[in-house]
Amino acid sequence: MAVRTGDAAPEFDLEVDHDERVILSELRGRANVLLVFHPFAFTPVCEDEARDLQENLQSFRDAGTEIVFVSCDPSAARQAWKAELGAEYTFASDFWPHGAAAKAYGVFNESNGAPHRGTFLIDRDGTVIWSLVSERDERRDEMVPESLDALALSE
Repeated sequence: MAVRTGDAAPEFDLEVDHDERVILSELRGRANVLLVFHPFAFTPVCEDEARDLQENLQSFRDAGTEIVFVSCDPSAARQAWKAELGAEYTFASDFWPHGAAAKAYGVFNESNGAPHRGTFLIDRDGTVIWSLVSERDERRDEMVPESLDALALSE
């Protein structure tokens, strides 16, 4: 079962590249986090979502929110794709232990070894304040949650 609004966000420790990791507990108290799971890098629907996040990046920054875009692809592939897209937010890998973060958030698809489309807005205290999960391979309708406005007001 996926993590829901009001739940404590499970800890994650994800590889960005061989020298860098993104860890929820290190962001706690400093930034809100939009944790966005997607199935695979270099695919059309995931690319559309990545570009949508980039187009709305300033709104997230204004609300003190870090974006962490996650799949189970290896970190080198994640960083190559990030560079190709010109994205300016964190692309993280849930490659090993394979899908550990996606499993903790209840969005790991055992049949294909990749996450479902799961989006979790986590406040500075570590509570999920908004979530959207889709098990279909369709673009998310809402990448910028309305609750982001509330976070911007609390700055």
